[in-house]
Amino acid sequence: MRLAELLECLDGCQTADSAVKETEINGIQMDSRKIIPGNIFVAITGFNIDGHRFIKDAIVNGAAAVIGEEDLKLEVPYFRVTDSRLALGKLASAFYHYPSRKRKVIGITGTNGKTTVSYMLKHILESAGKTVSLFGTVSYVVNKEVYKPTNTTPDALQLQGLLAQSMDEYAILEISSHALVQSRAEGLEIDYGLFTNLSHDHLDYHQTMENYFKVKTQMFNYLKPEGKAVVSEISDWGCRMSEELAQRKIPSLTLSDSKSTDLSIDRIKLNGITQFTVTIKGEKFKVDLPCPGLHNVYNAALAFLTAYDIGINPGQIVRALEEFPGVPGRFEMISHPNGATFIIDYAHTRDAIEYCLHTAKHHHARQITHIYGFRGGRDASKREDMVKASSSLCDQFILTLDDLNGVPEEEMIEELHALNSRYGYQKGLVITDRTAAIQFAWENARNGDWVFITGKGPEEYKTDFILPVSSDKEALLYLQETCAEEQVV
Repeated sequence: MRLAELLECLDGCQTADSAVKETEINGIQMDSRKIIPGNIFVAITGFNIDGHRFIKDAIVNGAAAVIGEEDLKLEVPYFRVTDSRLALGKLASAFYHYPSRKRKVIGITGTNGKTTVSYMLKHILESAGKTVSLFGTVSYVVNKEVYKPTNTTPDALQLQGLLAQSMDEYAILEISSHALVQSRAEGLEIDYGLFTNLSHDHLDYHQTMENYFKVKTQMFNYLKPEGKAVVSEISDWGCRMSEELAQRKIPSLTLSDSKSTDLSIDRIKLNGITQFTVTIKGEKFKVDLPCPGLHNVYNAALAFLTAYDIGINPGQIVRALEEFPGVPGRFEMISHPNGATFIIDYAHTRDAIEYCLHTAKHHHARQITHIYGFRGGRDASKREDMVKASSSLCDQFILTLDDLNGVPEEEMIEELHALNSRYGYQKGLVITDRTAAIQFAWENARNGDWVFITGKGPEEYKTDFILPVSSDKEALLYLQETCAEEQVV
């Protein structure tokens, strides 16, 4: 692509030099080490590393042009912008010929439920014969090929490149608040923007819930002219989002457990089964959901409303939801030989934890145990609420280590003991080795017990523990296999 053609997407970056205009650009990079001759280098001011420091390296490696925020004179064409991250997204989209315009794009934001809603929608669409790309916390899936995720939302360059590779009719993306702040969604054009909910999380990054909410509203800036919002009004934040979108005159579909929305939910049963009825345009549809929990009722309803508006037959939607296989690391259930139920879940907010623990109560759990920890360098302000929720709803909980992210182990252990002492109501233990905590619960589980292991879902451990495993699920499967071997002996 000619440089002049590429720069058309950036205001004020044109050049009168005819030779420069004709420069052929064969790629875009923000990592100077990946530059090959003919690439354009975008210098990003990062949180830890400033890409402007590597401009000379990029030129040595063959950069044909450079984009940056500083006032510089270089031996190659240089174009100054106010925000390199924004520029990167626009350039990537233009370079790959605006790939989101070639398919239906569904963006999903909110604190909890993004992953489950995305997988439910993918399953519904594929059950209806559609092909679907997926970008989220668990994996990226393009043309049925699975990629390990780098972030919940890829950076703009990776995202546009993968969308360009995709031959799928639909693309579903989890769009995190971090991605919105960091302009990773820049250049994306969305047909449907879904809002699940908002609860206390990431305040180490956003400082206040008000800031957090305002960031979430930014996703709707990327709607196509004919695009729509789909908003769950189950929470006050959802109602507030609908008000915000109405003020901006953005067409919206809404759902709640009242009669005044586009889709209403009623006749919810959680007593050993998960069953509910949705009403849309005067028609009622009953759903028997294989995923336990009230939170999954709300997730399924959001997927139902979106699929219905897309044009999927409602009977097909119901069948797809009733056959939904679940999501790795989201309320993933593992059986115990004594008849206990172990659940792995990504829950890392008070709301998500309460949904999980209430589900166990609805299923008449004999005893509820909760195993979890906290990540170093993340929002510490939510920890007290999480421990209070756990101690109020569990018979026993175990605090253990999660990813330390540079925080000294002794410091985190001291905080675990302090939290347990202040808010544990004598129900808590501290077992610092995560796999030892899981093993303790496994060895003491009895018929009818429910044991939740939350916070990591399918993620691999970043440190070594006592058991020779790399994830919560591997730990449970290892213990399951060990028990089976002992019974054979």
